[in-house]
Amino acid sequence: MEKILNRYLKQETGAAPLAIIRIGFGLMMCFSIIRFWSKGWIEKIYISPKFHFSYYGFEWVQYLGDYTYLLFIICFFSAFFVAIGYKYRIAIIIFFLSFTYIELLEKATYLNHYYFISVFSFMLIFLPAHLYFSADSFISKKTYPKIPKWTTDSIKLLLSIVYIYAGLAKINSDWLFKAMPLKIWLPSKYDLPLIGENLMQENWVHFAMSWSGMIYDLTIPFLLFYRKTRWFAFALVVFFHVFTRVLFPIGMFPYIMIISSLIFFDASFHNKIISLIRRLLQFFFKLKLNKKPVLEKIQYPKKPKGLYIVIVFLAIQLLIPFRYGLYPGELFWTEEGYRFSWRVMLMEKMGYTTFKIVNGKTQDFFYVNNSDFLTSFQEKQMSFQPDLILEYAHYLGDHFTSQGHKNVKVFAESYVALNGRISQPFIRKDVDLYKEKESFKHKYWVLPFNDEIKGL
Repeated sequence: MEKILNRYLKQETGAAPLAIIRIGFGLMMCFSIIRFWSKGWIEKIYISPKFHFSYYGFEWVQYLGDYTYLLFIICFFSAFFVAIGYKYRIAIIIFFLSFTYIELLEKATYLNHYYFISVFSFMLIFLPAHLYFSADSFISKKTYPKIPKWTTDSIKLLLSIVYIYAGLAKINSDWLFKAMPLKIWLPSKYDLPLIGENLMQENWVHFAMSWSGMIYDLTIPFLLFYRKTRWFAFALVVFFHVFTRVLFPIGMFPYIMIISSLIFFDASFHNKIISLIRRLLQFFFKLKLNKKPVLEKIQYPKKPKGLYIVIVFLAIQLLIPFRYGLYPGELFWTEEGYRFSWRVMLMEKMGYTTFKIVNGKTQDFFYVNNSDFLTSFQEKQMSFQPDLILEYAHYLGDHFTSQGHKNVKVFAESYVALNGRISQPFIRKDVDLYKEKESFKHKYWVLPFNDEIKGL
């Protein structure tokens, strides 16, 4: 086994694939930040709200007010420097830190593709994506035409984890045998040209898309790995993600996955893309890139320190999605172990939660108007997620205590509907949430789910 491992670590591949991934990822992040800013989401999500939901262990991440715009500017320029490969190592670290800080500012906005960007950018810190066709290589007059094969294989493995775990998560009774939640979402797409009023309303289409989505996620990594099916697989990647983008407003994630999938192609393919980029730069900016500077060819070290960090990091990614097995109850209901597990678009969950503030001695009480403290988006997300309910209850307790109220207790009455089911009581009404502390322990005050969803 050790000989096989050493032989693998000595294998090399062309540096062009990492260069293309670096360029594509950086440019897409630039566009994503411009898009986010232009839609007014910085103000709406990060500046206007009176209260922000935080991640457990990251409560120290503080609201920045108008300085949030500066944080986005830093994130933008670091992404641009990543794309051109200028001061790459510093740029990718700054991008990872700034983007992840933005992500940590508001837990209610959690999306799998935000998490993927943080995960992907963290791994890029330890990969030599700047040693070929980059500003750094031109400035230093050194280039690395060959890099260790593990550097590109690590990205392939990360993408495979995302796809396969997303496919495994779809092997559940709601998705496969009830076509939920697609049966709820697709009929609302009646305004789509040609297919909206017909196909999107058909029951068999809902089931076909559920099953094909599961099969796609489980098989696409293997089809991309195999050279003879790679082009067919890439065509499927493009179709699947573009079609998904047409159906659902999920931002840049489909395009990120399309560009990232290029890593499966050989270096010769990526060199052709680089040649095309050179010609385009020459045409539009009159850059004389046909006259390449003489660069000293350097051999990249076989076992850099980054290898061991990447190995540990990928091992963690393999384990995190299974942490839900440590908790009792239905995962979709309690959501304990749901985040960071590549469970993509698996449920339609709606809730209604009211809070009662009680004086523990006199038993006097009053109800809270959630809109006094939360935006409509925050209230919607809070109403069916136990950890958000708990954090908001503590915020209310602290707020009314600071207002002079005595012996404050906070109780919640909540009803939640999951994947088309009739709403059910969600939180124990007799538990003072102000006394409960956030932790990795099971939240006993979440009522049992009165149904069963079979699956992984």
